[in-house]
Amino acid sequence: MNVPRLAALALAAMIAAGCATRSADVKPEPVSPEDFASWRCDALADEIDRVQNRAADVAYSVDAQVGNNVIALSLGVTVFWPALLAMRPDGPDAAELARLKGRFEALRTAASQQACPPAADLLPTALASALPVTVGERLVYEERNGARGPAREVGLTLEALKRSHLEFALDVAGQRAPSPWHQDTAGNPAAGAPGSGMLYWSRLLRRDLALGDLVSGTVHDAEGGAGRLRGQVIATGVQTRYGRPFDAAVVELFGDVPNNEPFPGATSTRIDGVMVVDRKSGVLLRLELRSANPEFSVRRTLVRIEPATTLR
Repeated sequence: MNVPRLAALALAAMIAAGCATRSADVKPEPVSPEDFASWRCDALADEIDRVQNRAADVAYSVDAQVGNNVIALSLGVTVFWPALLAMRPDGPDAAELARLKGRFEALRTAASQQACPPAADLLPTALASALPVTVGERLVYEERNGARGPAREVGLTLEALKRSHLEFALDVAGQRAPSPWHQDTAGNPAAGAPGSGMLYWSRLLRRDLALGDLVSGTVHDAEGGAGRLRGQVIATGVQTRYGRPFDAAVVELFGDVPNNEPFPGATSTRIDGVMVVDRKSGVLLRLELRSANPEFSVRRTLVRIEPATTLR
């Protein structure tokens, strides 16, 4: 791609980003609560959860279009051109978010009119039984910083399946971390368990990833640094190497992270890699990130799953 055309694309992207709608400004599309008058309280609660989760994903996508997508230009416009084409003031993401907001308000009104009790905090049994992991199991990972870094064992013991997230007890190299590890069912950690030294990501993955889907989010290192990640689902399929079926999505990743080298004017450096995640639970199967910044260079691979009865 020649320089004048690249410059023109950059200008067009910045103009589009400047016009893009923020998620908070999207108005709900009216939906009548009467549409849900015959629904039972448990069905209303499940649908409220589904709509909330989807709305959170779409809202992040809408907000990512306000300036952040321009970073794709540094990674190669040809790779992310579909994402750039989606940057317009009233794009499909904003329209979907309007529908979700309207549906959410109508569902809540219907639940209030029926005097439904607050939804239980735990994931319903029927939904929990469909996941490939159960409470008490310990997911054991081998993690290396960099390609040749020493290996350490990381354990995530599933303590609770909540409606909005999975709760794990985290142990690193035999030491229990002072904070738990929470992640949503798409596979995004709520935070990186302060004090654990673990790299993590936020709002990167979405539920029900399909082949060809584009994703974007933030990657955080253990020292408080953060960068941008983008990617695309390049493969899907069932993996059974862990003694059970995982509905895996393989996501190829690219991005920019802070530069830790003293090069004048170089504030960021490239990051790339691959992530494999279970589409039903968000359980990470493999992560490999490569970067000149060692804080963002890591291999994390699930090596075994210990049953709940295993003594530790």
